Amino acid sequence: MSLQFKTAETYEEFVGILELQQENHIKNLDSLDQGFVFAEHSVEDLAKMNSFAPHIIAKDGELVVAYILGMTVESRYDISMLIPMFEQFDEIEVNGTPLSAYNYIVVGQVAVAKDYRGMGIFDQCYELYHEVHGKNFDFAITEISERNYRSLAAHYRVGFRELSRYPNEDGEVWIIVAWDW
Repeated sequence: MSLQFKTAETYEEFVGILELQQENHIKNLDSLDQGFVFAEHSVEDLAKMNSFAPHIIAKDGELVVAYILGMTVESRYDISMLIPMFEQFDEIEVNGTPLSAYNYIVVGQVAVAKDYRGMGIFDQCYELYHEVHGKNFDFAITEISERNYRSLAAHYRVGFRELSRYPNEDGEVWIIVAWDW
């Protein structure tokens, strides 16, 4: 196995992200104990988001085996199911300052292929994410379903901390976490 960690650049890499997204989508899983994702993107969504803040991927040969999506406030209305997340961000204060006063990057989604879990790939992807985006943003922020124990534990391990939580209209409880750089 020869893993490469890099920013996403090609149509094929965006397609690889979408294939991994579908493998980890909540609607396609029998069990949620290994983590899951909710949002679905198109190649066009990924390309537009990537133009503002590059996605990070891990590849084994040509196979995308992990990704962390980059998303900025410029994309806040592009993925309809994520608009409530941005609305919650507008309500948050960090150290007494509205979140909107900061320059932050949103972790649009994270996934690691099943056969590549437990190998430190998640942490290595986040190391590159910080290297690529840390000089341009004050911190990274995202929301994780309260039911997604594996993702929460992994995010806390790399340095994310809870800022707040809220239930959406379906009753799903979301935990907003940030990694202060």
